Amino acid sequence: MGGLKKTEAWRPTAPLENLRRRAALYRTIRAFFDRSGFVETTTPFLSRDTVVDRFVEPIAVQVPLCWGERDDFAARRFRDPETARREATTFYLQTSPEFAMKRLVAAGMDAIYQLAPACRRGDRGAWHNVEFTMLEWYRRDDDYQAGRRLLADLALSVAKQFWAETGLAPKGWAQNAVVERTFADVFEEKTGINPHWATCGDLREFADRAKIAYPESYLAGDGENSETGENGATKDDWLDLIFAEVVQPNLGVDAATIVCDYPASQSQLAKTRREFDVERKESFDVTERFELFVDGVELANGYHELLDASVLRARIETTSEERRRDGSGELPRESRLLQAMEAGLPSCSGCALGVDRFFATLIGAKSLDETLAFPIEIA
Repeated sequence: MGGLKKTEAWRPTAPLENLRRRAALYRTIRAFFDRSGFVETTTPFLSRDTVVDRFVEPIAVQVPLCWGERDDFAARRFRDPETARREATTFYLQTSPEFAMKRLVAAGMDAIYQLAPACRRGDRGAWHNVEFTMLEWYRRDDDYQAGRRLLADLALSVAKQFWAETGLAPKGWAQNAVVERTFADVFEEKTGINPHWATCGDLREFADRAKIAYPESYLAGDGENSETGENGATKDDWLDLIFAEVVQPNLGVDAATIVCDYPASQSQLAKTRREFDVERKESFDVTERFELFVDGVELANGYHELLDASVLRARIETTSEERRRDGSGELPRESRLLQAMEAGLPSCSGCALGVDRFFATLIGAKSLDETLAFPIEIA
């Protein structure tokens, strides 16, 4: 909280000049999308739908019915009728405007973007706040390459225009072209391990050698070689841990870096494709997901979007089971996005960028408190 005394907790944590600069960033973002032919949209912050992710916790809100239902959607959101009945008036503060924006694309919008509030329960730290600002965009007919290209163009164009408008000195990472690397390349470079073929045992041994701390629950039962998580950490748990501790801090230091081709297990709303390992003479799947890193901070996450509703339903079922094993709350398994995908979601690419983090990297802030007027402690 920037060292504010209790009697001064009414004051913003961000310097007022940073709040003025933030307004300049919004103007710059909107100018970029206007030049690119996008339409700014607004979708509900309060919705019955929510992204079902193992580690993302939405904030639930009870909204007493005061309107007429247009269909029986509320009664079908959960697997069992009793939960559906009990949670009929449950809405969620959105963790991302993704579901609603894709419904707009399915309805015929071609290129859209949104600057929207988002909330995630329990997220607070130097680079997290429970409430934050999300910039999200989708463009019809963009493939995997076009999606990455648009993200790279936005990052450099907006940064340079922002610094020109505010008079701040440009950062070194923006003096070079955006670098693209695969997840396997950056992971193997720092660990010597190919993430697509590694076992939980391989990853645990590396974590031990590198003295990376992990919860005791990772080793529950026969967790060392567990791929499912029934007896401890899953392979994705180990990959995420090692990536965060060893790989990510080195990304985007000299140039903004887009990491792509993540393991197929990390592809909730992205397409997957088959690759062939020449040395092993074996095939494996990757997900067409890409992330932007600057100075070791993750700024954006994008997908070549999944279009098949049946695949998404299966992934939601798998994630729901993971959440059950974790002791996390049940989330809706039906959504109006699934209905839109069944009606026909056209080929598109989309991306979400954390505006507070992006702003922090542009001004050289050490935490989000320097970018927010009132973080959660004094909201």
